[in-house]
Amino acid sequence: MSEEKDLRDFARKRLKKQQEFKQYLGVWVGVSILTSGIWYLTSPESYFWPIWVMFGMGVGALFAGIDAYGPGVKKVITESDVDAEVERLRRKG
Repeated sequence: MSEEKDLRDFARKRLKKQQEFKQYLGVWVGVSILTSGIWYLTSPESYFWPIWVMFGMGVGALFAGIDAYGPGVKKVITESDVDAEVERLRRKG
């Protein structure tokens, strides 16, 4: 029963991360449009500085996406895993 609860908690956290990632993508698009609009209205002939905002937020999006959907799916840590680690530490210490 405890392992089922652990699995459900893990699934809930993963779904929350995926939802937050999608929200972040929306914010990224909005900020990109806003900064591009500011650039266009103030100095369209000059250097396209919004690229740095887009790049910085893109790096954040990359890591958030990997955390939410990444290939390194984390193993659910169960109570038996914790008990085994405690026992290992007792033997070692």
